[in-house]
Amino acid sequence: MRTDVVEQVLRESEAGEVVFPEVVRRLVEEGVESYFTDFVTGETTFYGGEGGTHRVGKGGGGGSVAGVYSGEGVVAAIRAAQADQIRFPEFVRRAKAAGVAGYWAFLTGRKVVYFGRRGEMHVEEFPR
Repeated sequence: MRTDVVEQVLRESEAGEVVFPEVVRRLVEEGVESYFTDFVTGETTFYGGEGGTHRVGKGGGGGSVAGVYSGEGVVAAIRAAQADQIRFPEFVRRAKAAGVAGYWAFLTGRKVVYFGRRGEMHVEEFPR
């Protein structure tokens, strides 16, 4: 995986310039199989198909995550993003407010697993 391209895609996503399907397409083209985003630390780790990894961090943590998990809040944020009613920066705000501490996007497996601080989780299959 070309880490400069991966970081560019991440920057564009964080700026709300691209939608999730475009992020998936571009990362898969770079050989990324999955990535884990930790909202507590502010780090994202990308995992390549050949076993390589690349971590991008903001340092000092990623801000507060609500102490109470709301499955309904997580699903509402996901649906709004899928409908392109919100972009990634607003999705992050809503997901943290719903108690999401992190998520693992399995690009080749076509699903995302969202985690709460106490082990709660929601599995979202990619839309067909």
